[in-house]
Amino acid sequence: MADGGDRTETAKASGSQTLQRGLDLLDQVIDGPVKLADLSERMGLTRSTTHRLANALVDRGFLTFLPREGYQLGPKLLQLGFLAQSQADVVQIARPHLEALAAASEDVVHLGRLDGDQALYLDKIPGRRRVEISSRIGDRQPLTSTGLGKALLLDDPEANWRRLFDADQAAGTHPVDYDVWLDRMRGYAGAGRAFDLEENEDQIRCVAAPIRDASGAIVAAISLSSAAQYMDDARMDMLTEDVRATAQKVSADLGWTPGVKPPRRLARR
Repeated sequence: MADGGDRTETAKASGSQTLQRGLDLLDQVIDGPVKLADLSERMGLTRSTTHRLANALVDRGFLTFLPREGYQLGPKLLQLGFLAQSQADVVQIARPHLEALAAASEDVVHLGRLDGDQALYLDKIPGRRRVEISSRIGDRQPLTSTGLGKALLLDDPEANWRRLFDADQAAGTHPVDYDVWLDRMRGYAGAGRAFDLEENEDQIRCVAAPIRDASGAIVAAISLSSAAQYMDDARMDMLTEDVRATAQKVSADLGWTPGVKPPRRLARR
């Protein structure tokens, strides 16, 4: 006969398996209502076991059952999502990822977000190279001439790009032909990253990428910056994947899932 300790361990293992199955079940209904038969097949479980798991999640509000349609995510997850988002500190969440990128590249890494019609710099990780970059935490920089600022704008409609471009040019940013700038921005949007080609600070180039939240919306951006002598076109292309991958890791920690379409951005006035 099994002693009390064995029975306790067996119960713990069973409870852990049940929890894992419940979490797996939630993953299966992310894309919309799923009928019991389909859910049972996806889970590789009997209908009775699937039904028992699903009903337990319904009782706790993690799932909702719709007659003739099946099971879908419930209101408890919405509540938890709002709470998690309110507790998320993007600087704290991003810091270890930024430090890893700075250590691997030996270059300066920035984190920033949109603040009105400017980019607000929230964090800066120094690089190991002897390169002076004038940015400071708390600085506000133009959106259309910085790599970080452009990354924040990748989902915006072109009408908003034009408005911001004209305002920044009038304020004295690095002069550039709008058609040239627009062609670059379209390319950046397609590639999911942006460049600063010495447009904001002489002899400084950078690669930047957006950070997204659970809704798919851009909520921040990161940039990797260095002197032009260390950032020729070939190295910028090479660093693109590293910068994008870092931004995606931060996004994942904020609840983003690959493939989630961002909400439609309207032109701001």
